[in-house]
Amino acid sequence: MSQGAAPSAERPLRVGVVGVGVMGSNHARVFAGLPGTELVAVADPDGKQADFVARTLGCAAVADVGALLGLGLDAITIAAPTHLHRDIALTAIARGVHVLVEKPIASTVDEGREIIEAARCAGVTLMIGHVERFNPAVEAIKEAIRNEDILSIAITRVGPFPPRMSNVGVVIDLAVHDIDLIRWFTDSDIVEVQPQLSSAVAEREDIALLQFRTASGVLAHINTNWLTPFKARSVTVATRGKYVMGDLLTRQVTECFGFQPDGSYSMRHLSVGHAEPLRSELLAFLRAVRSGASPAVTGEEGVASLEIATRCLVLGIPALAPMQHKGPRVVAG
Repeated sequence: MSQGAAPSAERPLRVGVVGVGVMGSNHARVFAGLPGTELVAVADPDGKQADFVARTLGCAAVADVGALLGLGLDAITIAAPTHLHRDIALTAIARGVHVLVEKPIASTVDEGREIIEAARCAGVTLMIGHVERFNPAVEAIKEAIRNEDILSIAITRVGPFPPRMSNVGVVIDLAVHDIDLIRWFTDSDIVEVQPQLSSAVAEREDIALLQFRTASGVLAHINTNWLTPFKARSVTVATRGKYVMGDLLTRQVTECFGFQPDGSYSMRHLSVGHAEPLRSELLAFLRAVRSGASPAVTGEEGVASLEIATRCLVLGIPALAPMQHKGPRVVAG
């Protein structure tokens, strides 16, 4: 494929996946089932895992991104560890290959901006994998608050410690999703950050209470931790005209409206779709690749969310100290 060129609509898009852990394996699975798409190969230094995914999906397995790109691809997903995102992305972009980078875009804001600039110069599509935007419940909330005067947003994203996690804490692993949602819901930048972080049972922060104010005046907070023994994902948005509650796991969204002086109000459940978020995300990415249009989540948006997450860590880490528990673990949530 010529550098930066949009693929012909008449032929299947040749795609690959770099990194086939939990998330990357799911990307490969979805790519393998998309119409007009050919999953050519997956790449991972763990040969056993790469071979397993390849056999399951009927594609090739290679050890690294160089071998993957040598197969002549139009686009790749980068689902490797975050510290590898920059080098893999720059390698792919230099070959004129369109790139979807799993969140966060990179380890640092500067690395993220370097990826953005490289993609701009090469004329290739760069999309960031903030998959929560494609959750049908999130889409229903976004639609419910469209044109509303938003006052506050509260997001809870908690669960048990993930054994796969080693190099980041809850802010980068979990809260970055919700930082992105706050910016997306409000169409406004975050201008004030007040983080409270603690390390209870992990080496890095495993409890984070984050407060924000957007340029538009919206107050928002995120409650996230790895101490809750079950997963919970909820969003509430208060506007001048309604109050919207969403459970992102059960995909139930409820709207309260018609507030009366006596305190009464009406309530209704909103219609929520059933699409798999990752499938919707990858379809959006491939549409952008084919059309050359701006992707659903731009590199700039990915960097903006990473920048806020980084500010939370910089401001919160001075007060971060391990909590010594000699008794049963305290469950927060």
